[in-house]
Amino acid sequence: MEKKSNSSVAGFLIPSLIGIFLFMIPVYYDEKWTVVVKIIADVISEAFGGFLPLLCLIIVTLSSVLGIAFLSKPNFIATYPIVANTFSTTAVWVAIRVVGTIFIWLTFFEVGADDETSIIGMITSPDNGGFVLHDLLSVLVVIFFLAGLLLPLLLDFGLLEFIGALLTKIMRPIFTIPGRAAVDCMTSWIGDGTLGVMLTANQYEGGYYSKREAAIIATTFSAVSITFSIVVLAQVDLMEYFGIYYLLICAVGVACAVIIPRIPPLSRKPDEFLVEGKAMGESLPEGFTSSFDYGIYLAKKRVEEHRGAEQFLENGFKNAAGMWFGVLPVVMCIGTLALVLANHTTIFDTLGLPFLPLLNLLDVPQAVEVSKTMIVGFTDMFTPSIIAANTITSPMAKFIVAVISVTQLIYLSEVGGLILGSKIPVNLPELFIIFLERTIVSLLIVAPVAHLIFTS
Repeated sequence: MEKKSNSSVAGFLIPSLIGIFLFMIPVYYDEKWTVVVKIIADVISEAFGGFLPLLCLIIVTLSSVLGIAFLSKPNFIATYPIVANTFSTTAVWVAIRVVGTIFIWLTFFEVGADDETSIIGMITSPDNGGFVLHDLLSVLVVIFFLAGLLLPLLLDFGLLEFIGALLTKIMRPIFTIPGRAAVDCMTSWIGDGTLGVMLTANQYEGGYYSKREAAIIATTFSAVSITFSIVVLAQVDLMEYFGIYYLLICAVGVACAVIIPRIPPLSRKPDEFLVEGKAMGESLPEGFTSSFDYGIYLAKKRVEEHRGAEQFLENGFKNAAGMWFGVLPVVMCIGTLALVLANHTTIFDTLGLPFLPLLNLLDVPQAVEVSKTMIVGFTDMFTPSIIAANTITSPMAKFIVAVISVTQLIYLSEVGGLILGSKIPVNLPELFIIFLERTIVSLLIVAPVAHLIFTS
């Protein structure tokens, strides 16, 4: 019995420590801080870079073709549950996949790209569809495969059960979510927000998070990584402020995580589970003297129930397939449309006008120019800083835009698109409302601090 117990502890510790090293430990590589999974993904991307747009084309096309086929619920759907889970969806999402397929074919073959005054030219422009295909999807396709395949190291060997037992007393009263969500947060913050969404979607579909918890974690804890934060600040040429900049991002992130889950729409989400009976209890069961002992017990139990390499590969490929075929088409469709609106219409300028009174009240310099960046962040995280670099001269205003663009968090070209493409129960209007709430909370905190930094 003792031998089995020791074996179970090793079965928990070894895969979990490998997973933590791959996903969550920051390493300094190629003159920047990143995580090992991202380094491996970058190496693969560099080696196969020329083939990746074609791979994305194939994946997005198969997604729409098989999505249409599965609308009729063919008989073999029950025979292959992984295939069914990947391609079975509603008619609305199939339509989005089809639109994404049209966009990617037009963009891949650069149809009309030399005439940006035409509708097709706008779609295939290097700043719109071209950016989504070559700069976004070609990166995500590698990250999704690699992360999907390796995520079971974090998910399947008891790490979440152990962390959940330790942190429930902190996460539940402060953020209204389970302790295991701390792993999602750390994975996002140190690694990448897309990894956090993948992890959250997996846990929700497995029955470990309720609808409310999954919605909160995906929209509040899928934080922007340190790497992306550096890129945004560099875009506005204010890297000398990185220390206070990142501390402010962390403070605003915590404030939003405390406030946003307690107001609609997140507060109205039901505590219903896709799979009943998987969620951890909130209190320490009888017979355990500490949360640590209970966490070890839960971790060992999870290891003893694991089927080994077969289950590891099955779960890994299921994760990767779900992200490839379910999310890439959505990002291609919604990301392209969002960038077309941002780059070729004044809709975001108009939508930003309601922020003018608040910006003036907070005495933000160049309030009109700053207001134009407030809503455009819903489409893409980098667009506000690009606009700020080109149209704003005040360092304080640039700093405010750089912080807000990161703390807004929910941008359709990546995290928002991933959430919409997953089974996490948040729709587009709700995403937009949460985005506005995060923007207002962020502004109320950032603007006064920016005044202290730049006028002291």
